Amino acid sequence: MTAPSLTVDGLVRYFGGLKATDEVSLQVRPGELHAIIGPNGAGKTTLINLLTGELASDGGRILIGDVDVTGRPVQQRVELGLLRSYQITSVFDSFTVCENICLAARRKQGVRMAVWKPLTRDSETMQTARRIMAECQLQHVADEVAANLAYGQRRQLEIAMALAAGPRLLLLDEPMAGMSAAEGAAAIELLRSLKGQYTIVLIEHDMNAVFSLADRISVLVYGKVIATGTADEIRNHPDVRKAYLGDDEDA
Repeated sequence: MTAPSLTVDGLVRYFGGLKATDEVSLQVRPGELHAIIGPNGAGKTTLINLLTGELASDGGRILIGDVDVTGRPVQQRVELGLLRSYQITSVFDSFTVCENICLAARRKQGVRMAVWKPLTRDSETMQTARRIMAECQLQHVADEVAANLAYGQRRQLEIAMALAAGPRLLLLDEPMAGMSAAEGAAAIELLRSLKGQYTIVLIEHDMNAVFSLADRISVLVYGKVIATGTADEIRNHPDVRKAYLGDDEDA
């Protein structure tokens, strides 16, 4: 069998006497869109920060593929392909959409930011940029300056820049937060189109989005994973129903 893209084994993090992450274990399969949901204060952001290396764990292991990254800093995890969108996406408002994506694509190759202009004329870079713009439905604004983008388009650009960097595993923390209904619907369609092409861990409060997109869902409550399964399995899981008490506002 193919090794998981991400393995979390018994991950623990304390804040004083509070066990914010309580022996969390989960696996994310290659090409899977794996959602993590839970009430406010469940430890979702703490978990993401542990995965990226922005927080150090107090116990347990994190593996990217078969590489143990538990004690490694953020940059080494990025080099192994684990990207949280904002780690790679510093959107330059005065650059066009195409230029921003070209810059992200060339960062992967270690090219200095100071020489970005000639890189937009590099055929390999432009081929990547065109492919990513097509995937993220940004072709029609390729020459638009980023500062002029609508909020939803800017979030699409952030995802596009992360994809241009060639992620092995992409972490998306509430990508639809603050979007209008129309922008949210467009974001759902974008993520649906990316399914299977990329391995994605999604944290999102919009339960309609989660249940329509996720291959599997892990439910985090008080820092502990209480269930992992398909959308139908999670909907009908007695512990999940009890934890949420039918209140989507807490999801």
